[in-house]
Amino acid sequence: MRNKTLVAAILACFTITQLKAQDLYIPRDVHSAYVKGTRSHNGSPGHNYWQNRATYNIHITVLPPDRTVHGSEQITYVNNSPDTLKQLNMKLIMNIHRSSVTRFRNTTADYITPGMQVDTLTVNGQSQKWDNAANLGTNQAVQLPAPLMPHDSVKLNVAFHYQLATGEGREGIIDSTTFYIGYFYPRVAVYDDYNGWDKLEFNDRQEFYNDFNNYNLSVTVPKNYIVWATGTLQNAAQVLQPAFANKLQRSFTSDSVIRIVTPADNAAHNVTTQNKLNTWLWTANNITDVAVGLSDHFNWDGASAVVDNTTGRRAAMQSAYNDTAKDFHQAVKFGLHEFDFYSHNWPGVPYPFPKMTAFQGYASMEFPMMVNDDHIKDLSSAQLLQDHEVAHTYFPFYMGINETRYGYMDEGWATTFELFINQTEIGKKPALEKYRKSRIAPYITDPSSSEDLPIITPTSELVGGYAHNAYGKASLSYLALKDLLGDETFRKALHFYMDTWHGKHPIPWDYFNCMNTGSGQNLNWFFNNWFFTYDYIDLALQNVTKAETGYNLIIKNIGGYAVPFDAVITYTDGTTEAVHQTPLVWKSSSLITVHIKTTKAISAVTLDGGIFMDADPSNNTWHKK
Repeated sequence: MRNKTLVAAILACFTITQLKAQDLYIPRDVHSAYVKGTRSHNGSPGHNYWQNRATYNIHITVLPPDRTVHGSEQITYVNNSPDTLKQLNMKLIMNIHRSSVTRFRNTTADYITPGMQVDTLTVNGQSQKWDNAANLGTNQAVQLPAPLMPHDSVKLNVAFHYQLATGEGREGIIDSTTFYIGYFYPRVAVYDDYNGWDKLEFNDRQEFYNDFNNYNLSVTVPKNYIVWATGTLQNAAQVLQPAFANKLQRSFTSDSVIRIVTPADNAAHNVTTQNKLNTWLWTANNITDVAVGLSDHFNWDGASAVVDNTTGRRAAMQSAYNDTAKDFHQAVKFGLHEFDFYSHNWPGVPYPFPKMTAFQGYASMEFPMMVNDDHIKDLSSAQLLQDHEVAHTYFPFYMGINETRYGYMDEGWATTFELFINQTEIGKKPALEKYRKSRIAPYITDPSSSEDLPIITPTSELVGGYAHNAYGKASLSYLALKDLLGDETFRKALHFYMDTWHGKHPIPWDYFNCMNTGSGQNLNWFFNNWFFTYDYIDLALQNVTKAETGYNLIIKNIGGYAVPFDAVITYTDGTTEAVHQTPLVWKSSSLITVHIKTTKAISAVTLDGGIFMDADPSNNTWHKK
C-alpha cells in the first residue's frame, strides 16, 4: 500500500504512542474494544481486529413498465469474529416504503408500497419460516438452525420481490421506462467488534453501514434496455450489438468523451442484442453495496482518465441521462476532472474503483461506483453536486464508515473535498463564498440549542442539528485542523488514517488516534474542543492597546471553538495588513493577546474568520477614537 515505508517509520519512532486516550471521552463499547485488542490507542486496528464478510450472488428481473422487481440471491456469510452467532440480523431497506414505519421524509401516496416481500428463505438448505406481515421494520432477525461458529460460514438462499416506488426518492421509478434500483436485496447487517449487530432502523435520513463483500450481479431486462450498475460488466459482447460494445471498449482508454449511445441509436432499437430478454452480468469485489440503473431511452457517454501515475491505471467515467438534461451532457467531463483532482490533489489517493457512472435521477445520492443525481439547470451547481457525490467514493466506500451512527465521518469530508475542487472550477474566492453561504451561514445564523450539540453526538440520535453537525460543522473541524497543522503534515496524517482503515470500519476514536499518530502530535485538546463540546464560533475583539514594539490585541473566544482567523489591520496611512492566527492560539486559554509588531499607527482592526463565520460579528471591530 502507498506510503508503507513512511507508515512503518511513523509507527516505529512515534513517541506519542503512550498518549493517554483517556484525554477524550471514550464510550463503554469503544473502551471494551481497546481491552479486547480489536482497536488500539495509536489508531491502527488492534492485533485482534476482525470483520465479517460475505459473497452475494444476486439475480433480479425487471420488466418495465411493470414496477415489480423479482430477485433471488445466495449469500455465503463468513463469521470471522470470535463469537458464536445464534442468529443473523437482516437488513430489509425497502420496508422504508411501508406505511407503518417511522421515517424522516414528507411522503406522498406514490412513495408507499407493501415493502420487501420474502418468498422463500433457506439456511444451509433448510427451509425457514418467514412472515412478511410481521416484519414491519428495516431489521429482521433470522434464527439459525445451528449456531454459526467462529471462522465458519453459512449459506442463505432468498427469493424476494418488491414494488418500486414512484416519487423523488433515493431509488425508484424515474419515468415509466427508467428505473433506479438501490438497497434492493435482503442483506446481512454488520456485526462488528465494538457494538455487535447493527440494529439501527433505516429512517430515510441517516444513511448506511455495510460490510465489504464480493458481488456477482445479474440483471434481466427486455431487449432495448441498457443496464448500468456497480462493478465491471462481464458480457458486453453478449448484450450489446458489436458497434456499441466496441464504442464502450474504446471509452475505457479514451481521454475524450465518446457518445456510446445517442437518441438516434435508441430510436433505431439497434443498441442491444435483440433477444426477447437480455441478462447483464456484473462483478464487484471488496465493496459495500451495489446499485442498478436501467432505461430504454437514456443517452450513454463514456471516457476515462489516469488515476494512478505510478501504475498508469485508468478509471472509466460514464453517464446515463435523458437527452434534455443539458447538465448531464457534461457529466463525463465533470467526472474526469473529479478523477484527476481527487486522485492527485485532495485527498490525493488514486480513485480506487474501475469506474463511476453518473445516472440522472432525483436523489443526489452516492452509491459505490454510481451517483443518482438530480438534473440542475445551472451547470456550476450541477458540477458541484456531482463533485460532492463522487467525493463519497473515499468516505464511506473506500473507508467503511458507519454513516447511520457517525454521519460526520463521511458527509463532513465530502463537503470539504467539494470546497477544494470547486476552487479549481470557479475560482478560490467564489468557491469560498459559495461554501460560506450554503454550508456555514445556515448553521451559524440558527441560534437554536440543537445546533450546538456536540459533533460526536450519534447522528442516529439527532432530530434537530443533524444536517449542520454532519456537513458544515464537521467540515469546518477538518479545515481548522488543516490550518493548524499545515498542508504537508495534515496530508501525511490524513493518508495515514486512510491507508490504515482502507477496507475496514473506522470509528471517530480511530480517526482521532490516527491523526495524532500521523501528525506526530497530541491533538486531543483540539478534538475535544471541536467534537465533544457545545461550543460554536464567536470571537470578540475586546481592546487594542499600545505596546513598546507595536500594539496588543486582546481577543476573547466567547463561543469556544478553536478557529483560525485573520486580524486585519488598517493603518493611519491607509495601508492594510492581515495577520493570520491558527487554532493553536486557543489551546490553553479563551482569552489571548496577539502582538502586532509595527512602527506605524493603527486606525482600525477587524477579526475576519472567512468561512469560519462569527455568530456575532458586531464585536469583531475596533476603531481608534
